Amino acid sequence: MNSEIIDEDLQHIWHPCTQMKDHETLPLIPISHGKGVYLYDFDGNRYMDAISSWWVNIFGHANPKIGDRIKEQLDSLEHVILAGFTHKPAVSLAKRVIDITPDGLNKIFFADNGSSAVEVALKMSYHYHRNRGENRSLFLSLTNSYHGETLGALSVGDVALYKETYAPLLISCIQTPVPKDQTIDSAKEALGELSILLDERGGEISAFILEPLIQGAGGMHMYHPEYLKGARELTQKYHIHLIADEIMTGFGRTGTMFGCEQADITPDMMCLSKGLTGGYLPLSLVVTTDEVYSAFYCDYAEQKAFLHSHSYTGNPLACSAALATLDIFESENIIEENRKKSDYILSKLQDFAKLYNVAEVRQCGMVAAVELQGYKSEERIGLRVYQYGLDHGVLLRPLGNVIYFMPPYTITDEEIDTMMSVAFDGIESLL
Repeated sequence: MNSEIIDEDLQHIWHPCTQMKDHETLPLIPISHGKGVYLYDFDGNRYMDAISSWWVNIFGHANPKIGDRIKEQLDSLEHVILAGFTHKPAVSLAKRVIDITPDGLNKIFFADNGSSAVEVALKMSYHYHRNRGENRSLFLSLTNSYHGETLGALSVGDVALYKETYAPLLISCIQTPVPKDQTIDSAKEALGELSILLDERGGEISAFILEPLIQGAGGMHMYHPEYLKGARELTQKYHIHLIADEIMTGFGRTGTMFGCEQADITPDMMCLSKGLTGGYLPLSLVVTTDEVYSAFYCDYAEQKAFLHSHSYTGNPLACSAALATLDIFESENIIEENRKKSDYILSKLQDFAKLYNVAEVRQCGMVAAVELQGYKSEERIGLRVYQYGLDHGVLLRPLGNVIYFMPPYTITDEEIDTMMSVAFDGIESLL
């Protein structure tokens, strides 16, 4: 069955983040079903999903609490336009998200996915300043950053390949150095650089966008919460919006519900997606302040309304999945349980530092990373670890030379042992 599906797939499907020619030698894996932390193919092979399928399935696959909530909603309302209409799942979700996000975030704009949320936040920030009589068309982001792959999101990222390829299409953005590591000294050094830049160009900048504490696609680079605190103070000084891209870091990944909590800050806008629906359906939110909202609130003739929409905005099925996800957080004390699991992962992570092809190990909450050294990019060493993992029943999808772990929160200690052991053996096999 696997081979038949693979042949049909390769005739018709163009896969994301994939050089399709690789599949001449690297077989696709057709998945029949999932359960808990495992995925199963049609030939009966099992793979532990150590990356939560691109960081979304935070409560594992085929979670009955989420599935049942969607089934219940399916019988009453599958979708309705959110312009001029509303529905209970959207209202309930908005209220609950406002209750758990930082104080001062009181308004929610619905979108479809992470990149769309970033687009919304960028447009919202620029349009806010325009409505107030200012032309601030420049955006600021961190070096090594990634915020998605639509044009606006690519513009504020710092992935050289993307920026070189699509340069003529991108909006104006500059970068400021990300802290070098997780120390407070590195945070203060980077804040010094940020202060100098804002002294020179602060009046041109609409918003500063960053991923709190962890740069996901940037190799799981991590930094100290002190940087967030200082960045919030500096952006307020220059009347620049702070956009917290919590698409990956939100919903428990960093050890708190949101990364911003560890710095005790409130951004002007917070982008949420991925774990929001437990990996079941596409949905994203931009949570913002009354001040931002009020800049668009006007009589029709003033033409200050925000210009953005999606066909599936606030989809009731997706909202229901998100409500079930929040129920699990509340009923099962997930954040506290995650802290215990992250401590256990950290204890296993120390063994990797003993390998001489490992440059660094690092962790923040339920994200751990092992950075390899001594390999050139053209060696594609991560692909070899990926294949080793699959051969031994674990889905690891490295970011270049960084092997990372971002498992579902339902993972057990025994499963952590397996995940870490396979990764260790895969890295050791490179020596």
